[in-house]
Parts: sequence; structure tokens; C-alpha cells
Amino acid sequence: MPPVKPKKTPRKSRRKNPANPSVLQPVPAANNSSIASLPAATEVADQLHSAAIHLLRRLRVRDRESGIGPAQLSALSVLVFGGPKSLGELAASEQVRPPTMSRIVASLQRAKLIRRHATDDGRRVRLEAAPKGVSLMWESRQRRVASLAKVLEALNENEKLQLQDAVALLRQVIRQL
Repeated sequence: MPPVKPKKTPRKSRRKNPANPSVLQPVPAANNSSIASLPAATEVADQLHSAAIHLLRRLRVRDRESGIGPAQLSALSVLVFGGPKSLGELAASEQVRPPTMSRIVASLQRAKLIRRHATDDGRRVRLEAAPKGVSLMWESRQRRVASLAKVLEALNENEKLQLQDAVALLRQVIRQL
């Protein structure tokens, strides 16, 4: 089934900020009630969701340079940045079933990007990123960050500060999910 495109909501009237003409501000509602001009939480959530997906899709293009697929790169990322995990924990983190994760792990292990270690009691196996996997993941992350930084360099200082504030708000939202 093709993805459903959200209906575009009519854009509210905007005016240029006299202090910074490149920044648009919402025009207050006719009744001068600032509350009436505030977007609903659902509208902001929808816009944030869309922006996050588009940002990651555009940055993910750089991941092709890593030489492994998106599922493997994602699982490797969990191990590199989240530490060793069992197969079940890794599957849960990636929201896939254990048999699917077993195939992903097998390909990562063949590429020598991860290692399996038995726990002290010998009943479970822990997966951890191998040095080669850690290197590959950091290189991939650096490519994404460099691509994003190149675009951010074109922003003025005020816009960069606004983004920095938005990142802080996003972290607050993420902690509550």
C-alpha cells in the first residue's frame, strides 16, 4: 500500500521579522489572541515527524559508502553506541523478530564487524562490535555529520542558535517517548 500523504494545511499568514528579514513570523489572528495563532500539538508533531524522516533519508545516502546495507548498519549502530547486547535485546532494539536479527548478525559476523561472546554461565551469547565495526560506524557517522554541517554553514548565527535550541527541545521530547 503506498504511503498516505498528509493533507497540507493552509499556511498561516506570515510577515518578515523587522530585525531579521530572512526570518518569517506568524501574523497574529484577527482577534489579536496569540493563543489562536499557535499551531496544535498534532500539527507540530506531524511536521516534526515528516522533517525527521526527510532529514534521515537525505543523510542515509551517505551510508552507501559504508559497503553494508541499512539493516546491518542500524544493528551495528546499536552495538557501537549502545554497547553489547543479546540477540533478543538487539532484535527488540531494532523492532524485528529474532530470526530476522539472526540473519543480520550472521552477515555482520562474516564481515568481521561484530563478535559473539558467551556469558559467564555459558547459557547466553552477547554480541559486541568488533574494532572494524566500530571504525566503520564512526566513519559513517562522520560522513553524515559532515554532510549536515556543510548545509548548516550557510545559516546565519541566529538560525544556528535557533537550531541548537530546537535540538535541546527534541532531546526533551525524546526522553518523554
